Amino acid sequence: MSIVLGILTFILILVSLFIVLVVLAQKSKDGGMGAALGGGAAEAAFGAETGNVLSKSTIYAAILFFVLAFALYLGRIYESKHASVAAGSALPTITAPAAPAPTSSAAATTLAAQTAGTVSVPVTATPAAAPAPVTKP
Repeated sequence: MSIVLGILTFILILVSLFIVLVVLAQKSKDGGMGAALGGGAAEAAFGAETGNVLSKSTIYAAILFFVLAFALYLGRIYESKHASVAAGSALPTITAPAAPAPTSSAAATTLAAQTAGTVSVPVTATPAAAPAPVTKP
């Protein structure tokens, strides 16, 4: 599926560039950018009916652009939904480290409380010995 979406994305880029070039090549009413960037060359290539050819190609390219964009949108949704179903979940699975063996009755009580569904963690800390002050002679 991702190969098809990649090809459609490439085609969408080509259609986008084509739309930009066709719009720039069109001759405006006052001769603006279309005349400066080759409006005369388009008339020489397509004849006197250049305006009709360029405007029709712009319309068809715009319709193709919107159809491709919508198809890519639906394809990406389809791809993401099936990727999450195939994996079981979109979230990664993380394993928790094993709990250390209890060394005292307080730790055994805490472990029993955790397995019962309530979490009660006693906080007991022993103060660290302060370093001896350094005196200079």
